[in-house]
Amino acid sequence: MKKKIALVTGGFTGESVISLKSAAVVIRNIDLDKYDIFKVLIFPGNWYYENERGDQFPIDLNDFSATAYGNKITFDGVFNILHGSPGEDGKLAGYFDMVGIPYTTCDPLTSAITMNKGYTKAIVNDIPDLHVAKSLQLFKNSQENYTRILDELNFPLFIKPNNGGSSIGMSKVKTEGELQEALDKAFKEDKQVLVEEFVSGREFSIGVYSAGGKTTVLPATEIVSSKEFFDFEAKYTSGITEEITPGRMNEEEIRRVGQIVALVYNQLNCKGAIRIDYFLEHDTGKFFFIEINTVPGQTETSLISQQVKAIGMEVKDFYTDLIEEMFV
Repeated sequence: MKKKIALVTGGFTGESVISLKSAAVVIRNIDLDKYDIFKVLIFPGNWYYENERGDQFPIDLNDFSATAYGNKITFDGVFNILHGSPGEDGKLAGYFDMVGIPYTTCDPLTSAITMNKGYTKAIVNDIPDLHVAKSLQLFKNSQENYTRILDELNFPLFIKPNNGGSSIGMSKVKTEGELQEALDKAFKEDKQVLVEEFVSGREFSIGVYSAGGKTTVLPATEIVSSKEFFDFEAKYTSGITEEITPGRMNEEEIRRVGQIVALVYNQLNCKGAIRIDYFLEHDTGKFFFIEINTVPGQTETSLISQQVKAIGMEVKDFYTDLIEEMFV
């Protein structure tokens, strides 16, 4: 008998748009000979299962079930493709743990920690050959913190919401005159803001996942953007960014990066597929950790999809690996 899998999408943030696009791709590529897929949309105060005709049926939060045409539907597991809150920050994971349903992504603690860029960097900072940019984690948009930035950090700076994703609310600041506007923009998205010194280097993003008792590091994608940095527009607008998979790294860099990201994955106790963004610094080649994404996009052109195809693997088989791993 085929397993019933709830494909969870939507969300409480601006990333819900990307989540819905990812869900559409997963539905088209998942192995329907093995699984029955039910699209479940989660929005503030409105959780529902939507069938192929667009009919909607409320989710019973007591056991995460739905009743359609008089028949109760329960799920064997959850394929989580909900970016941002509550799918990526641990809230949904905690709920699924309480109702006893397995899911494809990280547990509540790992999800909560990795959603916070500052906390994540503190945890991975002792990994050999991993470097992090000098930064400040701010909890208030105050004159005191403004002064601290000027006293302790050097321009140019990246200013970003500490718990956000898809580069929403992020700015690159070259002079003091741009600083307050960037802080206001970031604090509009989050109560915590990360301010870090700019690292001049080649930018990459690399997927890592666990299945079959082993951790697999996928080929990295090199990000070459025509914009100042890889922001929301650059990520999701065709033609702005060149994505080279596999990225241009020599054998030593491939080996070193693979070791580092596997250690990051294991040190943070990750599950399922994650994506790690990093720089290789110009001149030195040092690995600078940027951030980790524990619910990476699954659109047709997403970096994870490119990297899976680069190793000669069908995306359908990749999804099967992720689903089966949650039942181990």
